[in-house]
Amino acid sequence: MRNLIAHLCLISVLISCSPKEESQSLPRIAIAGLAIESSTFSPATSDVAAFRTRVGTDIFNYYPFLDSTSENRGRADWFPTLRGHAIPGGIVTREAYEELVGKTLDMLKENLPYDGLFFDIHGAMSVVGLDDPEGDFIIRVRDVVGPKTLISTSMDLHGNVSWRLAENTDLITCYRMAPHEDALESKQRAVENLLDRLESGKGKPAYKAWIPVPILLPGEKTSTRIDPGKSLYAKVDPITKKEGVIDAAIWIGYAWADEPRNHAVVMVTGDDEKTVTESAEELAKSFWDVRNEFEFVAPVASLKESLDMAIASEKKPFLISDMGDNPTAGGAGDVTWTLTEILKRPEFKSENGPTLIYASIPGPEFVEKAIAAGVGAKVEGTAGAAIDDRFAPPVTLKGTVEAIKEGDGAAEVEVVVRAGSVHVIVTKKRKPYHNESDFTNLGLNPREADIVVVKIGYLVPELYDMRADWIMALTPGGVDQDLERLGYKRINRPMFPLDKDMENPDLSAKLVPAADKLE
Repeated sequence: MRNLIAHLCLISVLISCSPKEESQSLPRIAIAGLAIESSTFSPATSDVAAFRTRVGTDIFNYYPFLDSTSENRGRADWFPTLRGHAIPGGIVTREAYEELVGKTLDMLKENLPYDGLFFDIHGAMSVVGLDDPEGDFIIRVRDVVGPKTLISTSMDLHGNVSWRLAENTDLITCYRMAPHEDALESKQRAVENLLDRLESGKGKPAYKAWIPVPILLPGEKTSTRIDPGKSLYAKVDPITKKEGVIDAAIWIGYAWADEPRNHAVVMVTGDDEKTVTESAEELAKSFWDVRNEFEFVAPVASLKESLDMAIASEKKPFLISDMGDNPTAGGAGDVTWTLTEILKRPEFKSENGPTLIYASIPGPEFVEKAIAAGVGAKVEGTAGAAIDDRFAPPVTLKGTVEAIKEGDGAAEVEVVVRAGSVHVIVTKKRKPYHNESDFTNLGLNPREADIVVVKIGYLVPELYDMRADWIMALTPGGVDQDLERLGYKRINRPMFPLDKDMENPDLSAKLVPAADKLE
């Protein structure tokens, strides 16, 4: 009798504990991704050293919504592998791509199986000899993790969504702001969509609607600060609130790569076929309907006209965007044409001329000369055009060393040399200048300067807030804003605005099969 009672108690305990133990099991989620925006119209290339790679638990330092105190961190067992990010630049070498992807796949194999995977990419990576690298990457990830694993992809809105990328991801979203003030918010949304679908047991969405929109425009014309971009992207969030919709997104695409996948895309994911398809078609039509309204987000002019206006202006600082070689869009960053033209101007020959800060030009040999000379000494040498010399040769700089700063994470070493009234920042390695502290750390006060010339397109928030006036100069380089003269050969045609009189395209939604339904 005693044994029977014990046996019944044991059964009771097992029955009462099993559901509890099952409810406490957490989904197993991996993290991986590579992010770079790379121009195929620049002679530059990007190697492994161009990528800042975070491996293992170091990845959590990049995502505040997954830090040790966050609620999301406790919602899953996380297996971070490799997340690589590079400043936009030239096409990625095949060797670099294979090395980074290979490391990622090896790390993924270590902790199989996974319930989910957070795939954090940009979407505009170009690789030597390989079309659609992100599509290739996700297929190789799928080969490791299998078709059942739920993959949630986060992207930049300037990325490209090919059909095979759409096939092999389950959940997908992108930024809704340009400049990308919502980057981390978008990544968090991708993670929380993934967690919600796993915790609810709903798993893969029943429907993924994909619509290619034959528009290819630069970010400088599609900023969400102003209409029509502002109003267009304002339509996205309300769609995500519809019953049966998980997420919706509009990709502008990347204009400075010449591949068939380079064009705009709309995607909506969810469980209600009618709502998903109609919502995608609504967004795609809205995009197409305003195509002729997209204009540059600020006044544009030639460099000469821009300098004339800046010199005549009483507003300071007067910011000039040197757009054609913008390293934040994929330019080599070392085109010297603009700086050469500035130094020719008689207004800047004297130290008493208008104060102009130029940020920046890479010149490792010039930096070494400046270090050897020291602060306060005279220095002469050349900088720039080591990679992209199509428009001007290396620029000769002759002036006084005003500052030397070592240890910068991007530039490594920065030097300020004054030539007349021009303060030129020369770097050991190329560096975009986004923040006021980038200047003040070098002893420069951009708010007091008459003119600040920055290798950038539309101004990032801190520069935008600092400006007293602003113009975007149409300068040459690997991310030339004059798309007509880039010489596309492989994008799908017709494409707006290259083919301005093209007929209205078919903007009906195409339903993408789930990864576990592919033949």
